[in-house]
Amino acid sequence: MRRVLTLALLALCLSTAHPIARQSVRPPAIAVKAARMFDGLSDSIIADAVIIVEGTSITAAGPHLAVPPGSSVIDLGDVTLLPGFIDAHTHLSDESSDDWNADTVSGLRRTVAESALRASQFAERTLLAGFTTVRDVGSSDYIDVGLRNAIRAGVIPGPRMLVAVHALGARGGHCDNTGFPYHRFGPEPGIEEGIATGPDQFRDAVRFQVKYGADVIKVCATGGVLSLADAVDTPQLTQAEMDAIVDEAHRLNRRTAAHAHGAAGAKVAIRAGIDSIEHGSFLDDEAVGMMKERGTFLVPTLMAGEYVAGKASDRQYPPEIAAKARAAVAARSGAFKRALDAGVKIAFGTDSAVSPHGRNAQEFGLLVSNGMTPAGALHTVFASASLLGLEKTLGTIAAGKLADIVAVPGDPLKDITATERVTFVMKEGKVYRNDKGR
Repeated sequence: MRRVLTLALLALCLSTAHPIARQSVRPPAIAVKAARMFDGLSDSIIADAVIIVEGTSITAAGPHLAVPPGSSVIDLGDVTLLPGFIDAHTHLSDESSDDWNADTVSGLRRTVAESALRASQFAERTLLAGFTTVRDVGSSDYIDVGLRNAIRAGVIPGPRMLVAVHALGARGGHCDNTGFPYHRFGPEPGIEEGIATGPDQFRDAVRFQVKYGADVIKVCATGGVLSLADAVDTPQLTQAEMDAIVDEAHRLNRRTAAHAHGAAGAKVAIRAGIDSIEHGSFLDDEAVGMMKERGTFLVPTLMAGEYVAGKASDRQYPPEIAAKARAAVAARSGAFKRALDAGVKIAFGTDSAVSPHGRNAQEFGLLVSNGMTPAGALHTVFASASLLGLEKTLGTIAAGKLADIVAVPGDPLKDITATERVTFVMKEGKVYRNDKGR
């Protein structure tokens, strides 16, 4: 008996030390079929489209493809398949309403936990609207970092996020608390909140944001529309300060974005090597020429202008904000058309939070109404992927890309507003929305 037990124990040890290799069972491929596809690689529609998805990636895409045996088939019928949308300018941690004063009071009363819970709803709403990736360019209380991490871990649904933590700015500028009495909100903000003075402090502010989770560095190069006490088109940083920000961010392998309405402030950022100009409401010919020469992207956020223009006309803003909103919107379309005609790279961005989350696709229609072709507007998805450094994995439908796929009814080249009626959303091979499958 002792010998039998010894042999049994030896056999158990050997089986533990040399376990029998088990073959992993691969999930079946998914074949997504539709009447049409705009793959983002050309300007035309592909009829009778099939996309083969294995795991998180696309393995094949094209017309009349054979479906691999054993595949799960999702036949969406009379829709157009598109690459997952990318919004390069969002603020998922908040959302404004039609009452500026009420928003201000509500924000002061809201706890961080409540803001985070609200943000999770904004993220889901954005994903279900077809936006599988966003660049979030400024938050507070590390809500953007927590949201990004929770989505990445699969705790909550939402788009993949690149976050900026705190946007950087000058004291008294657009990214600071302006227009309120001294110490109304506690001690003066410093580099921890992105507020700095001089090149050395701004370098440290970049390092601080990166230390605590920033994927991208956002800087306020000019005044803004919705801040109380700064001129919308006035430069707010010196050339030396901007040079330090961009140099330090790029040294740490982070892309950079500059909030810049005015041309003079935009030129400071462009000279420093900024990766994108956000808004660009007052860009002149010189600024546009500099952007074209250096390959600087423009993220025009036309939707934000539409939204604030409506509120300004309805007298829902304080007078100083309403005046800035009217001036920026009056100049915006001309600046955008100058950039478009010059061949400046245009990326997609909405500034959602100024407008309600989930309506992001309205930007496509505004791009078209301001001079882009429908195909050109759809190509801003790939431009945004390039701006974010994700062009190898996102922005088009092709073998080897992540399986981020959306579907819209009809043909968006004939009716660009079809992008506002998303019926199917897949992110990394997982279906988050399928209206036909209900």
